[in-house]
Formats: sequence, C-alpha cells, structure tokens
Amino acid sequence: FKLNEIHSYFKETAEAENQDRKRRKPFSCVKSQLTQHMRIHTGEKPFSCETCGKCFHRKQLFTQHIAIHTGEKPFMCVTCERRFASRSTLDVHMRTHTGEKPFSCGTCGKCFTVKHSLDVHMRTHTGEKPFSCGTCGKSFCDKRTLTCHVVIHTGKKPFLCVNCKKCFREESQLTQHMIIHTGEKPFSCETCGKCFHRKPLLTQHIGIHKGEKPFMCVTCERRFALRSTLSVHMRTHTGEKPFSCGTCGKSFPQRRNLTDHMRTHTGEKPFLCVTCGQGFCKKQSLTDHMKIHTGDKPFSCVSCGKRFRLKSFLTQHMTIHTGEKPFSCVNCGKCFRQKAQLTKHVTIHTGEKPFVCGMCEKRFVLKCFLNAHMTTHTDEKPFSCETCGKCFSRKHVLTKHMMIHAGAKPFVCVICGKCFRLKHHINWHMRSHTGEKP
Repeated sequence: FKLNEIHSYFKETAEAENQDRKRRKPFSCVKSQLTQHMRIHTGEKPFSCETCGKCFHRKQLFTQHIAIHTGEKPFMCVTCERRFASRSTLDVHMRTHTGEKPFSCGTCGKCFTVKHSLDVHMRTHTGEKPFSCGTCGKSFCDKRTLTCHVVIHTGKKPFLCVNCKKCFREESQLTQHMIIHTGEKPFSCETCGKCFHRKPLLTQHIGIHKGEKPFMCVTCERRFALRSTLSVHMRTHTGEKPFSCGTCGKSFPQRRNLTDHMRTHTGEKPFLCVTCGQGFCKKQSLTDHMKIHTGDKPFSCVSCGKRFRLKSFLTQHMTIHTGEKPFSCVNCGKCFRQKAQLTKHVTIHTGEKPFVCGMCEKRFVLKCFLNAHMTTHTDEKPFSCETCGKCFSRKHVLTKHMMIHAGAKPFVCVICGKCFRLKHHINWHMRSHTGEKP
C-alpha cells in the first residue's frame, strides 16, 4: 500500500513539473523580447520596407506595414464585414460595435477606445503641446492637428467635391461636406429627436439639454460646452485672427467670418428674404432684415423708451442721452457719435469720393448717397406715405412730408415766434429780420 502511495506521489509531482515547464517561456523567447525592448532606447530599426523605405524596430510592425502596399487584409469584422491588415486593428475596431472604452482618464473620468486617444487627451490637462509648426511656431497637442494646420500655410486643398467643385484640405472635411448634397442627417438627439449631419453638432446640441459647460475661460471665467468654442472665444482676449482673406488681406478670428467676408468679393448672396426677395451675404444679416417685415424691435432705450431692431442701433442712440462722441477726426479733432458720421467727415479733408454712378459717373462720399442717387435714373420711389399714398425716392423727404399730416412745426423763430415745418423755411424767414439778400 505504501509503495502505491509513493508511486502516485512521484507521478503527480512529475506531471506538475511538466505543466510548469510548458507554461514557462524558453530562455530564447525571453531574450528575443529583451532585444526588441532595448531597441526603444537605442533607436535601432533593423526592419526596413523596400517599397517606401520606412523602418521599424519590431518585425510584427514591419509585417503589418507591408500589408499597406500589398493591400492584403486577412482579418474581417463579423458584424460589418470590414477588413483589416492586422488583428490588433480589428480588435480596436470591434470596440465601435461593443461600445467598450477600456482607457479612462484619471482626472476627468472620460473614456477612450484606444490608448493613443487617452495620451492625447491627457495633454488637455497637462497643457503639453509637443508638436509645433515650423512656419509660425504655433503648438498643438497631437500630430494630426499640426498636419491640418500646416496646410493653412501651403494653401493646398487636394480634396474636390464633384457636385459644387469646392475644395477641402482634409478628406474628412469633404466627407462631411458631401452630406450637404445628400441631405443625410445620421446623428439624432435622443431627447428631442432633432437630427444633425455632423456628430460635433449633435454633441454641442446635447449640451443644451444637459446644461453642461465644463470648459472655462481663465481670463473672464465664462464657461462653454465645447473646447473648440472656448478656443474661438480665447481669440477675443489674445486678438488672434488666423484666417486671412487672400484678396484684400483682412483677417478674422473664425473661419465662418472669412467665408462670409469672401462673398463681398464674389458677390454671392445665398440668403434670400422670402418676403421681398432681397439677398444677403450672411445669415445674421437676413435675420436682422426680417425684423423690418415683422416689425420686431426687441431693444428699447431705458431713457426715452424708443425701440430698435438691432442692438447696434440702440448703442448709437444711447450716445444722444450720454452726449458721448467716441469717434474723433485725426485731422481737426472734431468728434462724432457714429463711425459713419466720422467716415463722411474725413472725406472733407481727403476730398475722396469712392462711389461712382455707373450711368452718369457722378461721385459720392458714401454708398448710401449713391443708392439714393440711383433712384433719379430708375424713377424708383420706394418710400410711400401711409396717409395719402404719395411716394418719394428718399426717406428723409418722406419724413418731411409726414409733418404736413401731423401739423408739426418744430422750428420756431426766436424773434417773432413764428413756427415752420422745415429748417430751411426758417432760414429763409430769418432773412426778413436780418435784411440779408442772398
């Protein structure tokens, strides 16, 4: 019996050692891994591609790279049947279906599908920007953003839309643009059902429901839902205007500002008023114009109660009450309430009249004067009296005419007390007292 126990003991011990031997890697395997690891420190890259000359420190990375040239993609996703050159790339892709995000930020808790995305994200907390532009010196968190930025200096736009011939710097921009032509809006809000053609627009919209504004401006402490919105806002403090017009050289803080500006050179007016058909370069201009038809005047003066369509009109009006004249002439020092008044005044010194009538070649100081003059050629009379229906070519003439119906005579002679509707009427009357004979 004891011999059987001894025999069984040695048998079990031998089997355990055999299993342990199988689990342990041979010394040659461990040595190979150490050799590969040391190349990280030495910078040695013994595996080079004969096609493009790119070098690698591991044979596995070299094998994966070769598949780019051969086009071989042996690994297929069982869900969407998309194919990949390496198993590791397939594993990462599968997370788009499973929703798995194994890499999480220890600072804010945000999760990512790949470690590289986490590494780039961590730089938003550390402020590290290791990739700098050799032309302007601007730094970026990741290499891809630097690559996109460099194209601004080169001006290259290799990706062309076959529908409208518009060009783009990146393929992703072209892909996003194509949705405009197809009308596809694949990203929908689960809360209100609103759809968007770009995921960033959906993300920005969701912030409205959540009320989340995690990004704060360190200068004025204003908060924003997106980092990109914060980046644009920071330019109001730094004065940075990275987008410049190739025609006139004017610079802008946002790309959409430049896009709107370019229409002043091309003459394009894509935003049309459905009521009168007038076209505008900017959507905001159309929104402001629509208040003419609706009669909406949301901005009111706290001093006199007068209401205005635009905030800029109210700001100009307030200077009447405050007496402020912030615009001064550098030639004579005369001050004005509005910039347009200063612009008009400066032409007295320069004698410049840049606006020319195409029919009679008469020149004008301001564009509004030219527009008013053009009605003399077209016989257009867009300003009509609501009381008697009489029409006028200029608004100020209509304003004077309205005094007839109102009975208003605001101009009073200081000598005899007689009242007049118009200023030039009282000027003529004053000559009867002074004896002036022009």
